[in-house]
Amino acid sequence: MMKRNWVGFAGLLAFAVVSVTVPAPFADGREKMRDRLRERLAERMGADEGPKAPGGETISYGSNTLQNLDFWRAKDVKGPAPLVLFVHGGGWKRGSKDNATGQYKPAHYPGEGYAFASINYRLVPDATVEQQAADVAGAVKALIERAGSLGIDRRRIVIMGHSAGAHLVALVGGDERYLKGAGLSFADIAGVIPIDGAAYDVPAQMKEGPQIMQATYKQAFGTDPARQRALSPTLQAGAPNAPQFLLLYVQRADGVRQAKALGAALEAGGSRVEHGSFPGEGLQGHAEINRRLGDPAYAPTATVDAWLKRVFAR
Repeated sequence: MMKRNWVGFAGLLAFAVVSVTVPAPFADGREKMRDRLRERLAERMGADEGPKAPGGETISYGSNTLQNLDFWRAKDVKGPAPLVLFVHGGGWKRGSKDNATGQYKPAHYPGEGYAFASINYRLVPDATVEQQAADVAGAVKALIERAGSLGIDRRRIVIMGHSAGAHLVALVGGDERYLKGAGLSFADIAGVIPIDGAAYDVPAQMKEGPQIMQATYKQAFGTDPARQRALSPTLQAGAPNAPQFLLLYVQRADGVRQAKALGAALEAGGSRVEHGSFPGEGLQGHAEINRRLGDPAYAPTATVDAWLKRVFAR
């Protein structure tokens, strides 16, 4: 399904991008259409990753229809198990736990002895990015409250997110007000894994990032510089923060640049930071690192497994 979607949409993009001669009045319209298609492609590559994985329990953590999550129990574990919670991407305005978790994670992490959850959250423009970060914290709170019945070790929780979800988990891991709003603190988060995000410093990304995403950034973060800074994990990384971070990324220039700056800021704030830099370029690499994470044959899987083992060690 993912391959068919990619081929079909890529063909549509190629049609829009091909250089053709058109009368002058239509040139601006063609350029606008081309930009919209590029932006839509960029968002979809972070949002549509395949069918929902089977076997999860669905749990609501709020009254909104999008405030829900799927939960998979750890396999072959005696006693409470660590939890890995995943936050999908999609440009802050689309995506779902049903199509953006990837096929491997819900099987791989329970097989490693960890509980696994993948959440939905309210989407822009009906919700703000601030509310989305609050939803991440609220989902953690709901699982902690059910820790006994779900077999979760509430002292060992890692939050993981891809693309826009990478931004959200980094924000929750660096600005404690979101956890505090849910009655939690950084003591409740053992670590954070942002996967190939590129909006950790929002003002810088809106100035230097790819043109195809600028409308999405403006819709999510607005035009107020103070708000943009407040929603920038890199600019909120002064102590305290979550204790440990693993920053994963492929070879997209803006993603690498932003991840390295976030890592430096977190280290200055007292967190332990590790980096995982992997092959992969452009939007295809951006999608692959999420889609294949959990596949034993894919190199980032081993990096994450080793990191989780260290973080979850008693």
